[in-house]
Amino acid sequence: MPQLRIALAQINATVGDIAGNAQLHVDWAKKAAEAGAHVVVFPEMSLTGYPVEDLTLRKTFAQGSCQAVDDLARRLVDAGCGELLVYAGYLDNDEVGPRDAAVALYGGEVVGRQFKHHLPNYGVFDEHRYFKPGQTLDVVRLHGLDIGMVICEDIWQDGGPVTALGEAGVDLVVAPNASPYERSKDDIRLPLVARRAAEARAPLVYTNLVGGQDDLVFDGDSIVVGADGSLLARAPQFVEHLLVVDLELPSGGHSAEGTFEGLSVRRRVLSSEALAPYEPLVPPVAEPLPDEAEVWSALVVGLRDYVQKNGFRSVMFGFSGGIDSAVTAALAADALGPDAVYGVSMPSAYSSSHSREDAAELARRLGCHFRTESVEDMVRVYVEQLKLTGLAEENIQARVRGMLLMSLSNQDGHLVLATGNKTELAVGYSTIYGDAVGGFAPIKDVFKTHVWELARWRNAEAEKRGEVPPIPENSITKPPSAELRPGQLDTDSLPDYPLLDDILDDYVEGDRGYADLIAAGFEAETIDRVIRMVDRAEYKRRQYPIGTKITFKAFGRDRRLPITNGWREGDQR
Repeated sequence: MPQLRIALAQINATVGDIAGNAQLHVDWAKKAAEAGAHVVVFPEMSLTGYPVEDLTLRKTFAQGSCQAVDDLARRLVDAGCGELLVYAGYLDNDEVGPRDAAVALYGGEVVGRQFKHHLPNYGVFDEHRYFKPGQTLDVVRLHGLDIGMVICEDIWQDGGPVTALGEAGVDLVVAPNASPYERSKDDIRLPLVARRAAEARAPLVYTNLVGGQDDLVFDGDSIVVGADGSLLARAPQFVEHLLVVDLELPSGGHSAEGTFEGLSVRRRVLSSEALAPYEPLVPPVAEPLPDEAEVWSALVVGLRDYVQKNGFRSVMFGFSGGIDSAVTAALAADALGPDAVYGVSMPSAYSSSHSREDAAELARRLGCHFRTESVEDMVRVYVEQLKLTGLAEENIQARVRGMLLMSLSNQDGHLVLATGNKTELAVGYSTIYGDAVGGFAPIKDVFKTHVWELARWRNAEAEKRGEVPPIPENSITKPPSAELRPGQLDTDSLPDYPLLDDILDDYVEGDRGYADLIAAGFEAETIDRVIRMVDRAEYKRRQYPIGTKITFKAFGRDRRLPITNGWREGDQR
C-alpha cells in the first residue's frame, strides 16, 4: 500500500507573537524534513497563538497574521522544506469576517485554505463572538494520497466536516487543535478521535497545542488513530515534541467534488505518483501520565509560561508554614528553579512557632530564597489608631502582609503569587487586598483536599528519586489555620474540608441545585450554609488573580455569575 510519513509538531506558541511563532514553524518544519517527513501538521492558530480573544477584532492583527502565512510559505522553501506539505493555523479576515483558519503550504505557495466550521461557544470558548464559520473543505493529493482537514471543534461535534470528508472520500484526515487541558481529558479525547476516524473511514492525525496561555494550559497529547479506531502513535504530554509516524494508506482514488453535509469539497493535485517503498519507523506511543503527575505537570507548565511569557524572572509570596504556600512553593521551584523563588515569612502576634519553623524548613528543602519580615508592629499601628477589633483586626494582618509583598515586588521586580485554593475561593475564605494580592494564583483551581493529595504525591516522587521531599510533613498533617486570632482553626468557620469539597464539587462543578444536594445525602443546614457562602463570595472571586485551569469548571472563564444577584438556591422550597 502507498506510504506517507507524517510529523505532528506539538509546539508552544505565544499569543500575539506572530514573528516568534513563525520562527517556530520554520525550526520544527526543518526537523520534520530532516526526519524524512512528507507532511507536518501544526496546531490550531499556531501562527497567532490561541486564544487570541479581542485581538481578533483588530484589523492590523489579522493583516499581520495573513502576511505571516505568505512569508512563511517563502521561508519554508528557503529553509529547504519546499517539498514538505505544511499545515499551519492562523487568523484570517475575509469579506465575511474574522476566521479561525488553517492553510496547506507546499512549494512556496498556499495550496489549500479552509475555515473552522463548528464554532464552540461553551466553557472557556467564545468563538461565536469572534469568528464566522467556514463552508468549504480543501483536499490535496500528495504522492497519490488524498488528505482532508478539519479544525479542532470540527471533530468535537457530530456531523459537518468529518462526515463530509467521509462521504467525499479521503485517505487521511489531519486535525490541527488547540484543546485546553482539564483533568482526565484524554479519557474523552482518544475515544472521540477514534470515532471520528471511523466516520471519515480514514486515519486521523490530531496535533494539539502545548503550553500555558493566561489561565489555560494545553497538554499536547497529540495522537494518530487508524481508520479502525486503533491508537497508532501518541506524543508525550506538556512538552514540545515532534511525533513522526509512517502510515500505509489504501488509496481510494477519490475524485468527488461538490457539496456534502452542506459543505463544498474542493480538490487539488500536488503529486499523483506514490512513493517508492521504504522501511517504516516503529510508531512511538507515549504513555499518558498518571492523574497526579498529569495535574502537577499542568500546574507547573501553566505557572512557568505565565511567568516567562510575561517577562518576569522570579516570583515572591508568603511562606506561612501551611499546606497551600508549601505546595505553591514546590510548584514554583519545579517550574522556575529554586533560585527564582523568593519566600517571605511574615509572622504576626498570633503566628505559632511551628508555622515559622515549617516555613523556614520549606525554604531549606527547596533551596530557595527566604527572609523573615515581622508584621506585628505594622499591624499594631493600624489596630491602635483605628481601634480595630474582631474581623477587622484579623483582616488587617492579611492586608498588611499583602502590602508588604507588593512593596517588595515593586522594589525587586518579582511577580507576587497568590496561594489560595479553589475551596477557599468558593466560600470566600480569603481577604481582599490581603492574601488575595498577586498576579497569578497557581492552585486557584485545586480543591483543598486535592492540595493535600498533590503534596503527598510530590513528596513520594522525591523519595522515589532519592531526593529530599520538598514539603515538610508537618505542613501536610497539621490542622489548617489562618492564625489571625488565638487558637484559630479553619474548621471554626468552615465544614470539614472533605465534606465541604464534596458539596462544592456538586454545586460549583456540577451546577446542582438544592434538591439535588439533598438527594445526594447532604444535610439541609450544611447545604444552606455552604451555598450562601459561595453565592456571597462572587465579588471576591472577580477580583482574584487568574490561575491555571485544571477542572471542568474553573472560576473565571467557565463560571460567570452576576455579582448583584437576588437568586438564592433553596429559597423556592
